[in-house]
Amino acid sequence: MRSRYRVNEPHNAHFITSTIVQWLPIFTSATYCDIVIESMEYCRLHKGLQVYGRVIMENHFHAVVFAPDLTRTIADLKKYTARRILEQLKEDGREWLLKELAYFRAAHKTASEHQIWQEGFHPQAIIDDETMLQKLDYMHNNPVARGMAVSVEHWRYSSAHEWLPGALPVLKCDAWR
Repeated sequence: MRSRYRVNEPHNAHFITSTIVQWLPIFTSATYCDIVIESMEYCRLHKGLQVYGRVIMENHFHAVVFAPDLTRTIADLKKYTARRILEQLKEDGREWLLKELAYFRAAHKTASEHQIWQEGFHPQAIIDDETMLQKLDYMHNNPVARGMAVSVEHWRYSSAHEWLPGALPVLKCDAWR
């Protein structure tokens, strides 16, 4: 993955953002959001991804995550989700969106006629509890700030409800089973 953003603190969790090219609205239905959620779950089970929080908006997602090789894990997640999203767009007949994804494909992306994700994932190391809470608050409030939900826990594709008092934690660990 070509990017000026790097994981410089590999032993820390990171706040990440992945954006659809040209901020095109891909995640406008459960079908497309579920592709990202299912991929995160696969990476959790098979690649050591730990998800502390997440939110999926119409054209990007944020997450606070950790993985032994975070760069590779997110690259794999984005590659898989791009393939699945393209398949779904074709199945749904969303030709206008496919044309846009082809038009905005970067010239060096020669392996595909479309580009789903912007390059990189903008990792920001979580260095302390204050940073963790600030990133979770920002991420979970994104739908409210954009006028898409009245309260953070009402956004379906957010982990905010899992951070409410008395809720089970988002981070799933085999030791907890």
